Amino acid sequence: MTLTTTDLEEKKTGKELYNYQKEAITKIFKRFEEAPDDYHLLFQLPTGGGKTVIFSELVRQYLKHHNKKVLILTHRIELCKQTCSMLSDFGVINKVIDSKANLDDHRDYSCYVAMVETLNNRLNDNKLDISDIGLVIIDEAHYNSFTKLFKFFEKSFILGVTATPLSSNIQLPMTDNYEELIIGESIETLIKNNFLAKAKTYSYNVGLTSLVVGINGDYTVKSSDDLYTNSEMLGKLVRAYEERSLGKKTLIFNNGINTSINVFEAFKMAGYPIMHLDNTATKREREFILRWFKKTPNAILTSVSILTTGFDEPTVDTIILNRATRSLTLYYQMIGRGSRILKDKTSFNVIDLGNNIHRFGMWGAQVNWQKIFKYPSYYLDNLLNDEDLEDNFRYEMPEELRVKFSKTEDVFFNVKKVYTEAIKIGESSKVVLSRSIEQHARICIENSEDVYDALILAKLLGDDIDYRIQQYLKCICKSTNSFTDWLKDDYRQKLRTYLLANFDSVFEEIHGYPPED
Repeated sequence: MTLTTTDLEEKKTGKELYNYQKEAITKIFKRFEEAPDDYHLLFQLPTGGGKTVIFSELVRQYLKHHNKKVLILTHRIELCKQTCSMLSDFGVINKVIDSKANLDDHRDYSCYVAMVETLNNRLNDNKLDISDIGLVIIDEAHYNSFTKLFKFFEKSFILGVTATPLSSNIQLPMTDNYEELIIGESIETLIKNNFLAKAKTYSYNVGLTSLVVGINGDYTVKSSDDLYTNSEMLGKLVRAYEERSLGKKTLIFNNGINTSINVFEAFKMAGYPIMHLDNTATKREREFILRWFKKTPNAILTSVSILTTGFDEPTVDTIILNRATRSLTLYYQMIGRGSRILKDKTSFNVIDLGNNIHRFGMWGAQVNWQKIFKYPSYYLDNLLNDEDLEDNFRYEMPEELRVKFSKTEDVFFNVKKVYTEAIKIGESSKVVLSRSIEQHARICIENSEDVYDALILAKLLGDDIDYRIQQYLKCICKSTNSFTDWLKDDYRQKLRTYLLANFDSVFEEIHGYPPED
């Protein structure tokens, strides 16, 4: 079939198509014309770019010009419902094949929408005639659960759609199941043309070396819970919210239910409006929580990956990644939940507490999806591991804190350099911490009028102290949890003692006159 301009501009009840969406449809239909009937094509478009709109229009045009039927597959009930609704908006009458569906009338429909497991059961039981399916569309095609159904559609044109053409299973690359990838509009272009909101990113360095990689290639829930439920990380999370998102609608992603519950308790104790949602919630509970989240301007919702797909709430102002992941797909899905635009919303905040931005790059940066699609193993093998990531860290004071140390030109202390120089001349490694304490004390005194001001400033240096301790521990190759905790407490006590004992002399050295009594 040849798709005409009239076809795309024909009046319909659905959403009007943007130019880039029309161009994508034209490219896909061109492959319909040129490729064999059993061709497997993959289409990539960022979250928020309108994949469902595009394939709904594709279905409408396909049914108009072909005598065969269409099947759309999803992996979540929410996506199934959204797809059904969008197709109806485009004037496509469709039949949802769920576990309760009566299939006696299925021959009266030209378009079916089904969840993968339900359809698999129906097909294995021979309860559905699929001999006349000409086009199969797979939403969120990077999930591998769909591949089990390909054997039923060996004569159908298969179109997979995804925001990230990288398989969720490294053992099953997408190149094994799709012959070609068509790239849609980039995030950068969609932002430039006001189709997506721009992400303002704030990264808080976190030590991840305690995390364990599981059989699925990502961090285990147990090791994530151990890290993200400790008081230090919960405190860092609340402070990050207060610094970057106070009073804004915030969606927090965690790796484990236990973490999310602890996050809920921490924010509740701090007096902030928050609810927790995970996959154990009933349908009624889920609807209530999401309705509350939508209507409450300063709502905080802490969740466990359940909202990465099938969830669209444009009023979200901030995404907090309170977890680390090794999944590029999950990284883009989580941040994409905040990218929907509104009349008065052109940007949103991303707070990263998992070093994800260091690993994957900025959301919105150019990505070579063709290379990732063709050579997934090469891409995955070259991802930075946690040790390499942390070696590249350099602590930067948040803007609000840096203002309090404005009289100091450079607040950075290079632990590795001082350690290397000390060892080279035969000094003990302990001199590194002594010199670090002296430098911390100096910048506190330089920005204070009296010792009490200096002590207050010293209490604000917690993240910097923890960073320096971690750098020091790497230098001496010692990192047990008990020793780390002791060293952090000991450092803080020695800094306080140094300030009390040396404030006057250091103040006079800096200013050339003694402090006032």
